Amino acid sequence: MKWFEVALVVTTFATGIIWLLDRLFFAKRRAARAGLLDDDSEPAIVDYSRAFFPVLALVLVLRSFVVEPYKIPSSSMMPNLLIGDFILVNKFSYGLRLPITNTKILPLGEPARGDVVVFKPPHAPDQNWVKRIIGLPGDHIVFRGDTLFINGSPVRSQRLGEYVGRGSGAEATGAALLMEDLPGHPHKVLEWLGAYNSAGQGEWTVPERHYFVMGDNRDNSEDSRFWTPMHFLPEENLRGRAFLIWLNCEGWFCKKGFDSSRIGTRIQ
Repeated sequence: MKWFEVALVVTTFATGIIWLLDRLFFAKRRAARAGLLDDDSEPAIVDYSRAFFPVLALVLVLRSFVVEPYKIPSSSMMPNLLIGDFILVNKFSYGLRLPITNTKILPLGEPARGDVVVFKPPHAPDQNWVKRIIGLPGDHIVFRGDTLFINGSPVRSQRLGEYVGRGSGAEATGAALLMEDLPGHPHKVLEWLGAYNSAGQGEWTVPERHYFVMGDNRDNSEDSRFWTPMHFLPEENLRGRAFLIWLNCEGWFCKKGFDSSRIGTRIQ
């Protein structure tokens, strides 16, 4: 939510400036006038700024450079991330970035194949999405039928059984639950075998400073396969790497369910 990020930055700077100006100039003037025509009481706006600035500054630093929470709104990453999962995102995995503009100011690392990432999709820059990195710069990606190919080699998968969903994810009940052997990062995926979407078939070569991302729920994910005209995620749109589920609460006030077993689950 970009509006929240803008509001946090503006409020933090506003309270900080008010507090600083008062300390440098106005507090001394009030003290000098005390006992004459006025007392030295602190204006309410200064009192509030002094109280809230340290808290806002801490939240801004943590959210911008350390860790940020997100809520999973869709089923595109099932079976690994469910609707209602609240996740934490490591903001410095791929470098420190400025709030609002997302401009990288300090490179610290590069995305790896299999990372689950939060990003701003190129066609919806005001939103935050979560997918898995499948293709790295220079990779040749093919998705044909139910099979993923990376640089000419098919990505093997082992069927674990039939998926049984719950809550809003019940619609995926009956899909094949597979363990996909993505090079260096095996993980579970869902597929309706033999009922693939022809619109998601094709082959792509990932350009420099871009990535090819896909959802783990292969037949219910709006990912790089469907983005037009550009099918790739620009590096500058990355927000961070998802690493932990800290809560699962579906619907307002958990009306649709609360699953305590997902708390503390690491995102693989």
